[in-house]
Amino acid sequence: MTEVQSLTPRAAFELLLAGNQRFVAGSPEHPNQNAARRAETAPAQHPFAVLFGCSDSRLAAEVIFDRGLGDLFVVRTAGHVAGPEVLGSIEFGISVLECPLLVVLGHDACGAVAAARSALDGGAPAAGYVRDVVERVTPSVLAAHAAGYREAEEILDEHVRQTVQLLLERSRVLAERVASGQTAVVGLRYRLAEGSARLVTEHGLDLTDA
Repeated sequence: MTEVQSLTPRAAFELLLAGNQRFVAGSPEHPNQNAARRAETAPAQHPFAVLFGCSDSRLAAEVIFDRGLGDLFVVRTAGHVAGPEVLGSIEFGISVLECPLLVVLGHDACGAVAAARSALDGGAPAAGYVRDVVERVTPSVLAAHAAGYREAEEILDEHVRQTVQLLLERSRVLAERVASGQTAVVGLRYRLAEGSARLVTEHGLDLTDA
């Protein structure tokens, strides 16, 4: 077992947040981004977290969390909408690569969430396969409205929570690993202007003495 594979879910989460704090402070260390790391990871990968986030070009995971080669197993779709391919990729990361942490990363000014809100308000429907993305985000917006949320940040947080819940409900592999304490799932919302990632929800993360 590698050092990374021996990390607890909480230790993996703290490692991830430490990198984000360096990025926010403007003092990134750019770890694991040299030729030695490239050679080290060529035979096999041992990432410490699966990161499922929005495809937005401003959410480059290794940049905003100050990580490098082999650190993060990244899956990204517009609006972090999840289909079979996403679920399979996540299950690969947590069961085959044995990552102790799964992160769902949303962000402010999300175009997919804005499009879903617009569609519900009677706006013109999206064209092509973009419409499928919007339709997959719509249940989160409806859930936010049902809970009385109207502010953009509240709705974005609800979309992150809904995505986390969907993954736990649809993936038995994930649910079992969380129940056994092998993996934790956290939902984060990223602030584009500040560069900071804030915890929205968590399952299986021991924060009792945090």
